[in-house]
Amino acid sequence: MLDLQDARTFPPEPLLPRPHRVSAVTVEAPSVVTLDMVPTDGDRPIRFRPGQIGMIGLPGVGEVPISFSSDPADTSMVSMTIRGVGAVTDALTGLQPDAAVGLRGPYGRAWPLGLTDDRDVLVIAGGLGMCPLRSLVTEAASRQGRLRSLSVLHGARTPSDLLFKVDLDAWRRRPEMKLFLTVDQPAADWTGEVGTVATLLDRAVVDPGNTLAMVCGPDVMLGVIGESLVTLGLGPGQVWVTMERNMKCAVGLCGHCQFGPFFLCKEGPVFGWEDVADLFRVSEV
Repeated sequence: MLDLQDARTFPPEPLLPRPHRVSAVTVEAPSVVTLDMVPTDGDRPIRFRPGQIGMIGLPGVGEVPISFSSDPADTSMVSMTIRGVGAVTDALTGLQPDAAVGLRGPYGRAWPLGLTDDRDVLVIAGGLGMCPLRSLVTEAASRQGRLRSLSVLHGARTPSDLLFKVDLDAWRRRPEMKLFLTVDQPAADWTGEVGTVATLLDRAVVDPGNTLAMVCGPDVMLGVIGESLVTLGLGPGQVWVTMERNMKCAVGLCGHCQFGPFFLCKEGPVFGWEDVADLFRVSEV
């Protein structure tokens, strides 16, 4: 069950944004960009654990919760990958280098990397769900001598929607990693798998007794993958999911991110599947 001792991680000034400068902008997919950011207040960059959330905003526009997507070991900057889907995110994805932003965090529960030793680690991402998983894959790859294996399953709507293509090419070349990709709508030159990311479970070799699965994607996908992994024989503590829905304050005051009995910013955003599985079976939670 949920271990609240590991659930809440707040910065010293949880509601105070720190000024940052955008140092680089990378277009990842249509309407999706990665912002690299460095602080301008003279302090060191935000340090986070894979899976944790930050609040990024612009004065007079607003702020939104976004997971950190950079390498946690890189102490020179932090990155967030953002899709333009509204007023705030459209403004953020339109920024150019040297733009000023406010950033606060990190918040919440991280991926349980401490459980990965001597395990087969299965990372499953649907669409933009690769963003909270990129830093996890980066750190897990650095722990290769301690893992039994590392497999990454990534699905997207079209080939152009697959994220972090430079990383995907690098991961594909690593002999100790297995990468499986699929798309819903293939392009003319697509030679890979076609179908939802759930179809890739048949391609990945899953040892139920030794696998640790970490999953991010749309709620419907989380429900399907979570149930599928349980059917394959994974038990409590072996399946973890993350959600970033509706955060406003990020410190448990406003209630916008309530999911059943949980506040995603406090007890999440990463949860053991056994803690939230029943909530995914209830419509409009």
